[in-house]
Amino acid sequence: MEKTWRWFGKNDPITLDMLRQIGVEGIVTALHAIPNGEIWPLEAINDLKNYIEAAGLRWSVVESLPVSESIKYGGKDRELLIENYKLSLANLGKAGVKTVCYNFMPVIDWIRTDLERENEDGTCSLYFDKIRFAYFDCLILQRKDAEKDYSPAEMQQVYDLDKTITQAEKDELIYTIIVKTQGFVNGNIKEGDQNPVALFKQLLALYDGIDQNQLRENFRYFLEQVIPTAEAAGVNLCVHPDDPPFAVLGLPRIVTSGADIEWFLNAVDSPNNGLTFCAGSLSSGIHNDVPALAKRFAKRTHFVHLRSTEVFPDGNFKEASHLAGRGHLIELVRIFEKENPKLPMRIDHGKLMLDDVNKSYNPGYSFLGRMYALAQIDGVLAANREYNA
Repeated sequence: MEKTWRWFGKNDPITLDMLRQIGVEGIVTALHAIPNGEIWPLEAINDLKNYIEAAGLRWSVVESLPVSESIKYGGKDRELLIENYKLSLANLGKAGVKTVCYNFMPVIDWIRTDLERENEDGTCSLYFDKIRFAYFDCLILQRKDAEKDYSPAEMQQVYDLDKTITQAEKDELIYTIIVKTQGFVNGNIKEGDQNPVALFKQLLALYDGIDQNQLRENFRYFLEQVIPTAEAAGVNLCVHPDDPPFAVLGLPRIVTSGADIEWFLNAVDSPNNGLTFCAGSLSSGIHNDVPALAKRFAKRTHFVHLRSTEVFPDGNFKEASHLAGRGHLIELVRIFEKENPKLPMRIDHGKLMLDDVNKSYNPGYSFLGRMYALAQIDGVLAANREYNA
């Protein structure tokens, strides 16, 4: 497997020279300055590709070429946006960037309620607290009928929390769920936007009447339009699983399980229509047997995110050590090295540790925590190859 690293462009404080020194081989990045839905010009793609190659690395994976919301809910400008997407894919193919990760999650890319939950060893991890999320959903967002998504016992905990939660804690929940974890990923809501709760409600309203079946059909339509372009350009598209892989905020979720993966692979049965196997996202769903899914879909996987989670009986989960948790990453390395060994792999997220604590890295994307995890997985890769030699 190729050791890659998610890098946020020329302004990233983590430089390409730093990445070469810690054993990174390939770069996972995107043209972050281009607004969602606009065409990625060939000149801009080549400029970034040449910059990466000048540092002795290669642009291995685009993460991501965002799918605009209007494509997902079937808006009036869907055809124009799909055409722009196809032109961007064609330009990436011309430049020789051949793997594109994307997602089809409505509105929100990933959800955590705590960006710095302290571990016993003093490091910090990303964390999902179901009751605090329910509080955000029911009492801050005040989504219609939101309480029906939670049990009576959970709602009682929400009302108990309402008696003690401070305004600062409410503001932190809003910032964490709506702004901090989303702005650098999909740009729907960004740092500095006024009244993010109102903006978020407007985005949710776009999906009124869109259930799982309709979202699936919109996904099928998107694939039918773009996969022929990907085939002609020699580009592999690979969708990222939903994170977390269960329903949230009344939004439909369609990449949560083995059955969902099977559905979209069969919807347009092409080798260029594949999966980003994110062990972290999949493992946060208690219904998923992650190694079994890896064995089942290894041949249709184009990109691997190595991350793990620990899920608790109350529905909470945290991002675990890369050698622990439900992701079973040691077993995944064995599976992918055997079944599809040339895949790009990146360490997905890492603990916040040491002097990275006070640096302004994107959530989950600290330097030292990911470097530590990369060293762990590098050892797993070396041991597996020695064993099979």
